[in-house]
Amino acid sequence: MSRTMEWAAKSDHLKGIPRKIVIAAVGSFAKTVSSLINTTSVHNADTLLHLVRSRPQSIPLITVSNHMSTLDDPSMWGFKGFPIFDTKIARWVLAAEDICFKNPLYSYIFRTGKCIPITRGGGIYQEHMNEALERLKDGEWLHTFPEGKVYQDDAPIRRLKWGTASLIVRAPITPIVLPIVHHGFHEVMPEKYIFGRRPPLPLWNKKINMIIGDPIEFDLPAMSEEAISQSRNDSFPTIGWPRTSDGLDEAAQRYLYTTVSEKIRATMERLRCYGKSFLKL
Repeated sequence: MSRTMEWAAKSDHLKGIPRKIVIAAVGSFAKTVSSLINTTSVHNADTLLHLVRSRPQSIPLITVSNHMSTLDDPSMWGFKGFPIFDTKIARWVLAAEDICFKNPLYSYIFRTGKCIPITRGGGIYQEHMNEALERLKDGEWLHTFPEGKVYQDDAPIRRLKWGTASLIVRAPITPIVLPIVHHGFHEVMPEKYIFGRRPPLPLWNKKINMIIGDPIEFDLPAMSEEAISQSRNDSFPTIGWPRTSDGLDEAAQRYLYTTVSEKIRATMERLRCYGKSFLKL
């Protein structure tokens, strides 16, 4: 049995019944964590709700956020008013293969729950990045944690991994990119709680805050031209990346992915700073 179980991720697998069951269970868990045993406030929720429900059918959506706990997804979608039980518009999410796909049962549950396995450190051209591109090609919603790991300290947004930027650049239709910064999940599921381990169950009576920004605009043709121009004199060891469909070589890609990533990081950092001032009001 394949650990990645592509067949279980298909919408018509067993007429979609397993997906409905998993999404219902996961949605109930998220609602419990975010809206029942804890309190979640969301700034600018209407922007996210509009893009999830009403964006043009062919236009993909990528949401990006910081990563403060292993519960961030799905719990961040459990706030009041969010359609978390709708399997058709539910997000796809990039999930760590070594955590979420370590045995057949986990693989099946996460696959039916619209998770795409990603090998940390496997690079932007690993196998399942193509699957993520297919989902974007279909106009789906994909969520990523571009910092690449959980950070529980309230510190500036770290340098982002290039995976998200590469999906934005390589997607057949440029996706809408929506930044989100949240705070509080690190208290709901602290990494070191009992004997240096996570608690067996989410903690309660915590306050969660989510700051949703506005879509980030990318002029990719102009950014690609600048990348080609600026990278001509760069000299560094290459690892054999293929050219993109619009002809960017590895040097240009590295420059472009760095530029796109930095724009996302800077936007997320502004949201984080705004969120801190917002919470003090």
